[in-house]
Amino acid sequence: MARTMNEPPESAAPALRRLIDLLASGAATEDFAEVLSEARRQGASAAVLAEIDAAAWQALRVHRTLRQHRRREAELTALFDTAGDLAASRDLDAVLQAIVRRARMLLGTHTAYLTLPDEEAGDTYMRVTDGSVSQLFQTLRLSLGDGLGGLVAQTARPYATPDYRTDERFHHTGTIDAGVLDEGLVAIIGVPLLLGGRVIGVLFAADRSPRAFSPDEVALLCTLAAHAAVALDTAKALADTRAALTDLAAANHVIQAHAAAVQRAEQAHDRLTDLVLRGAEAADVAAEVATLLGGEVAVHDSDGHPLTGRPGPDGAAGPSRHLADAFAASRTEGRAVRRGEDWVCAALAGHDLLGGLVLRGRADLDDADRRIFERASVVTALLLLLRRSVAETENRVRGELLADLLTAPDRDPAGLTACGSRLGVDLGRRHLVLVAEADPADRSRLAGAAARHLFGTRGISAEHGEAVVLLLPDDGTAPDRAAAAAAERLARLAGCPVTVGAGGPAAGPAALAAAHGEGVRCVRALRVLGREGCGASAAGLGFLGVLLGDGHDVAGFVGAALGPLVSYDARRGTELVRTLRAYFDCGGSLTRAKDELHVHVNTVVQRLDRIEVLLGRDWNSPERALELQLALRLQLLAGA
Repeated sequence: MARTMNEPPESAAPALRRLIDLLASGAATEDFAEVLSEARRQGASAAVLAEIDAAAWQALRVHRTLRQHRRREAELTALFDTAGDLAASRDLDAVLQAIVRRARMLLGTHTAYLTLPDEEAGDTYMRVTDGSVSQLFQTLRLSLGDGLGGLVAQTARPYATPDYRTDERFHHTGTIDAGVLDEGLVAIIGVPLLLGGRVIGVLFAADRSPRAFSPDEVALLCTLAAHAAVALDTAKALADTRAALTDLAAANHVIQAHAAAVQRAEQAHDRLTDLVLRGAEAADVAAEVATLLGGEVAVHDSDGHPLTGRPGPDGAAGPSRHLADAFAASRTEGRAVRRGEDWVCAALAGHDLLGGLVLRGRADLDDADRRIFERASVVTALLLLLRRSVAETENRVRGELLADLLTAPDRDPAGLTACGSRLGVDLGRRHLVLVAEADPADRSRLAGAAARHLFGTRGISAEHGEAVVLLLPDDGTAPDRAAAAAAERLARLAGCPVTVGAGGPAAGPAALAAAHGEGVRCVRALRVLGREGCGASAAGLGFLGVLLGDGHDVAGFVGAALGPLVSYDARRGTELVRTLRAYFDCGGSLTRAKDELHVHVNTVVQRLDRIEVLLGRDWNSPERALELQLALRLQLLAGA
């Protein structure tokens, strides 16, 4: 059978099949040359050898083409995988790590790494490494413009070197060279990460032996660098978006909180306004504010006297200097202030301080609650102002009753009592009568101070003669103490010294008029004694009180003066009262007193020492001695 023109010789067929098998198995290049060598050893003819050589050369071309295709396929696969990572991942570190690892794999280098600029520090740092074994290299920081990476960043072009240590194109530094040496790197290639024409980082691949990088490898690394730039830009955009969303959420929260605060303030305003329109009292406002703010609220006057609520933490029911100072501070600042654990807000009518609110049980107030508290103080000021106006009007009407009572109590006692009942003053109830006097120039201020002093109480006041008279329901307070407290507060309210005398307590028109006379005499006695600006009752003036008081309580006076001596004699069987009487009768002479008592002079001295212990060291002062002598005389008269 004749052969065709293109059919190889019979002896070349095994060699050709061998070449096809090598192509199919992806054998190394050296294996193709071995086919030709084997044919020579077997003694093939020159024609056969030429045919095998031509076939081997064609097989090598196909082999190189297939290898390039496979490499390109691998590169495209890596690029597609990287694109997929960018699309699917939200973790920037994971994406950059994958890019660096693929760069190392595709280029077949020992290591790969990526650097980014640090704008705050002004240098460049290692962001991601793969295949690195040197801690020094992994923490390396490069100044801008230094090393291969500095040249890439400055020129925005890729650079490669087969031996970095001997390449003079780059600015070598001790730090960089030490890191490269510690890692053992020799051949390095770096490409820029470009974003809008701006270099935002550098991607590197490096070998620990000399190597020349091909244009295809440079192009591949540039493509991976472009992906890395996109990943960084996407991460920045996501970070900016998250920050914007966070800011938007915070702004929305603030808006919602503000809207809630405004709505709550409107509700509080409506509730407080409704209280005013319904004619509520300050106590009702305090209770409503306590409900709104979740604490305990009390209303005090300008001096700190409680008008509603419980007393302060110290338990004092009287004025509080601490609160008065806090109200003054609140008036100065124009808002609520914190004092200790309490919140305090002044209640003002113009510049006039009427009092204030005290909130307890709230460690802190936000702006909304603070505005509610301050608005409540405005409502409280309105109620206090209305209450003061009503009280002043009522006090003028009741003052006329008091004037009639003091002028002619015997003319129509029943009529006075009935008139008092109509005005809400029970004259049949026990009252204290306080007589307050100041200098004539200050009398008008004293009348106004008296009205403010009685604000919030059932007492009444009126000008009578040269004094201002106050009628107070008896609450068990001692007259002497009530007079002293009134003198102190009236002086503060009027801004001038005020002297107060107390009479009573008494009930009924006639008895109240007599108590007024006793109060007048006490005021005169205080002036004679040089005690202007003080307050006292007849009981507090000693023997002068006995002479001034209508009751002439002789037994009470004697008991107050000699009581300690009488009790001591009764318990011990001593004669201290008799010794004191003998001492005064003998003109203070110890010798004459011992003869009068028929005892030794030392006994008299010892007894007088005991008297001093019981009565005080001033027992022999002129004023006290006079009081004791009067008490001894009255005791003898009472005994007789």
